[in-house]
Amino acid sequence: MDISTDFMRRIAHAAAAETLPRFRSQGAVANKEAGSFDPVTEADREAERAIRALISAEYPEHGILGEEHGSQNITNRYVWVIDPIDGTRAFISGLPVWGTLVGLTADGDAVAGMMSQPFTGELFYANASGSHYEGPGGPRRLSTRKTTDLAQATLFTTTPALFKGEARKRYDQFETKVQLARYGTDCYAFAMVAAGCVDIVADPGLKPYDIVALIPIIEKAGGVVTTFEGGPAEKGGDILAAATPELHAAAMAALRG
Repeated sequence: MDISTDFMRRIAHAAAAETLPRFRSQGAVANKEAGSFDPVTEADREAERAIRALISAEYPEHGILGEEHGSQNITNRYVWVIDPIDGTRAFISGLPVWGTLVGLTADGDAVAGMMSQPFTGELFYANASGSHYEGPGGPRRLSTRKTTDLAQATLFTTTPALFKGEARKRYDQFETKVQLARYGTDCYAFAMVAAGCVDIVADPGLKPYDIVALIPIIEKAGGVVTTFEGGPAEKGGDILAAATPELHAAAMAALRG
C-alpha cells in the first residue's frame, strides 16, 4: 500500500504541536531505566499520543508499536512503528538534531517512513514514489553519495562508548580507515546518509522504533541498511547504514575485524 505525502505531513505537524512548545523550555525529565539514564519527557509521551490518534483514525485496522505507549495489534500485516522523539538526550540539551520517527512495516518489512525535525523545518520521507525532502532550500528527491572507498567516507556513530569489549577494538580500527568520523545526532545522521551528506552510520543496540522509519528513506535514496551481520534491520540490533552497496560491504567487513 502507498502512504500519501499529505498523511506524512499531518503526522509531522501533529507531533510538532507537542514537541516544539516544549523544546528548550526546561521541562521535567524522567528516567526510565534504574542504574542508567534513559530520559523521557512530556513531549515524548504527548507526541506519540497525537501520532497514534491520527494513525488509528486513518488506518484503524493497522497495528502500532510505540516507544512510550507500547503495542497494539502488532500481529496484523501492517504495523506502524513510532519514536516520538529520537534523540531525547539532544532534545533535553537544546540541540536540534532530534527527530520524530514514524515508519510502516508490511509483513515485517519497512515500506514507508518519515523523519521530521520541526525546529529546522525539515521533513525526510519515503513512500511508493521514492525518498524525498521538504525544508530549507525547497523540496527535492533524496539520493545518497556514490562513495565506495572507506578512505573517502564520512562516518557517524552515536558514541564509541556503546561498543563493548572486542567490538570497541574493532570499531576503533574501523574509524582509522575512514576520512572523517563524527559522533552524535541519532536519527539525523541516518537522514544525512539519504541526503548525500554522510556515508556511513554504525550504531549498536538500536530498537525497532529507532530504525524502522529510516530504512525506506535510505534504501529508496540508493543506500543499504542492515545489521552488522548483514541481516534485516527492522527488528533493531547493531545497525549499519551506508551510501552504496560497495561501501556497506567494506564497512561490514571492517566491523567484523
